[in-house]
Amino acid sequence: MARDKIYGLRNTQAENGLKPKLLDQLREAMRARHYSPRTEQSYVHWVKRFIFFHNVRHPDELAEPEINAFLTHLAIKEKVSASTQNQALSGLLFLYRHVIGREIGDLGEVIRARKPTRLPVVMTRGEVKAVLAYLPGDKRLMASLMYGAGLRLKECLCLRVQDIDFSSNEILVRNGKGAKDRITMLPESLKPLLHAHLKKSRTIHEKDLDEGWGRVLMPDALDRKYPNAPREWRWQWVFPQQKRWKNWKTGEEGRHHTHETILQRAVKEAVRKTGLIKRVSCHTFRHSFATHLLEDGYDIRTIQELLGHKHVGTTMIYTHVLQKGGQGVRSPIDGL
Repeated sequence: MARDKIYGLRNTQAENGLKPKLLDQLREAMRARHYSPRTEQSYVHWVKRFIFFHNVRHPDELAEPEINAFLTHLAIKEKVSASTQNQALSGLLFLYRHVIGREIGDLGEVIRARKPTRLPVVMTRGEVKAVLAYLPGDKRLMASLMYGAGLRLKECLCLRVQDIDFSSNEILVRNGKGAKDRITMLPESLKPLLHAHLKKSRTIHEKDLDEGWGRVLMPDALDRKYPNAPREWRWQWVFPQQKRWKNWKTGEEGRHHTHETILQRAVKEAVRKTGLIKRVSCHTFRHSFATHLLEDGYDIRTIQELLGHKHVGTTMIYTHVLQKGGQGVRSPIDGL
């Protein structure tokens, strides 16, 4: 019962018109501010951890010392990374500021997890080519777009047909990290493959329409403003699921975009087949995109815009590739 009381798993109060439970309020506050589902899931997780760390006491009864103790525990006992500790703190600050309605003051001497300086894993051009060669069909096209346009995994999978501008050789990335839109390039070599892929996808979409379905989820409740838009071709996913999802209660069917785990598994298998010992993931294609542009002499500000980084300092980490062998210094042993 204590768990239900805190978590709001039994939402009888909400059903009776009373104030919803704490975590329901947290979710509502985040959705009202258009936080991503991933961030919502993370913040809810850390609030739960915080509550149970303090023996299921309501956060309204807790203050700065308890937050300090929780964050210090994460750093010392659980040895979490600095980014994980910061994420936990952000979740708690959001809870107190927007749900409980109280600002958090000085947290005192919080023991902070150390933030190491990490260099991104980058593939050479030959390694990128080898990994792409082992990817089948549309998986190769997805990975090629991530490398050729510097897309994040979710940005690639969430592309809609209207986001691809073949005439201007541009891709419009909508609602990227930080809820920002940006424009990046459409690689010339991928245009024929994309045309062929979209032709097949349109055939599937038209078949769905003929069978009475073909509606797609719309952003920001646009389907209420434009009721026919979810059926239009321009709003369809570039990379739709192979099978339609089905609501067993209503009988409604539709297609979402390809799930990220499908591409992640395909890339992992392709890397295994190439024999690479580097820790390559889908995001490595984006790192390689930025690094290879720097090697080709493009300026850091241009690359920052293409990647969608808020600060140029974030992009600067890729300049390590220009410092080959210790600031470009030739080792004396190479002269023997």
